Amino acid sequence: MTTPATWQKSSFSGGGEGNDCVELAATEGGIRLRESDTPASELATTPTPLTHLLHTLKSRNLTGH
Repeated sequence: MTTPATWQKSSFSGGGEGNDCVELAATEGGIRLRESDTPASELATTPTPLTHLLHTLKSRNLTGH
């Protein structure tokens, strides 16, 4: 597995230099996701399943309130 050259932080990460954010990178085979505090652990996916996940998360109240 090759490491992507460019990682992009989530807009919800606050833009700081802290290590508490989700990062995404486009690769030849799809999309990689990682947490900045554990960059060696990556999740590989493709646009379709990621889109379904994001739509599901946005449509639910995940805080339990």
